[in-house]
Amino acid sequence: MPANSRKTTYRFTFGPWNISTGADPFGPPVRKEVAFAAKIREYKKLGFDGVVEADLDPQATERGAAKVRKMLESEGLFCEFIAPRLWEHPKTVDGAYTSNNPAERRYAIERSKRAVDIANAMGCQDIVLWLAREGTYIRESKDPIASVGRIVDAVNALLDYDSHIRILGEMKPNEPMDQAYLPTPGHFMGLSYRTAEPSRVGVLIESAHSILAGLDPSDDMAYALWHGKLWSVHLNDQNGLKYDQDKSFGSVDLRRAFNTVWVLERGGYDGCIGLDVKAMRSTKPNDQTRHLANSREMFLRLLDVVRSVDVAKIEAFRSERDYEGLEMYILGKLLGRA
Repeated sequence: MPANSRKTTYRFTFGPWNISTGADPFGPPVRKEVAFAAKIREYKKLGFDGVVEADLDPQATERGAAKVRKMLESEGLFCEFIAPRLWEHPKTVDGAYTSNNPAERRYAIERSKRAVDIANAMGCQDIVLWLAREGTYIRESKDPIASVGRIVDAVNALLDYDSHIRILGEMKPNEPMDQAYLPTPGHFMGLSYRTAEPSRVGVLIESAHSILAGLDPSDDMAYALWHGKLWSVHLNDQNGLKYDQDKSFGSVDLRRAFNTVWVLERGGYDGCIGLDVKAMRSTKPNDQTRHLANSREMFLRLLDVVRSVDVAKIEAFRSERDYEGLEMYILGKLLGRA
């Protein structure tokens, strides 16, 4: 089947944190905070369909979640997933599920169960686990074998708590921890097959996280698609093996972005296109959503390029092992000359 015969209509999402104050570890905010309701009103204006949401305040009730759901629905939006924020509380300073303290591990699981309750109130079945502090600053500080088992135990506790939810692991090799226990999507997928219900455990893959691990995002996504476990993506870009930059999609490596879209399109991906991107610190308040609109436009432009590729020509290049010719064909497409 030629690539351009499949005409998926993609749905786009982003998290409210992607409209930010511009604060960083070295300086204060440079833009005023935008109220949550005002952020929600921006979604449809920018051409987005859904909201990625971290869990609500620990004191929030079902009534509060229902209020947020009504707010989203009034704007024609849906909640893609809920994520327990396990990296901010003082009880998780030494990790959440992998803390050396049994009481703190119990706290992490109970907080995650509350996130499941909120997801149900929001009409959402996906729980994303960014295991931000499941690692170490020095390796001797935790038992690495026991830590992997504790992560499995936590996932199983959530699967047992609700028979309808799905668990999506969002892996990152480092930051805020020096080293993570499950640094790549492949690690989490390997773990998923040891959980109580592997069919309900998959991954969310973020471009920058794969790049930080020295991997190509499109290969990570292809691997997860083969397993039938790519249930969400966060697309952005990254300038080398630095801190997590969340640059606009396609802004650093256009060919890498092309291959990401190529794999998603040809692999039959049917999840949301999440754009986890930050405005540059120097961005003026009036322009603080342009990075989101630009990233969506880049995806759609690259999608047009992907769909214009002559698959028979690609196969001919492969058959002849003419990779120089293939490379110029792809580069020509990206330059609008093929």
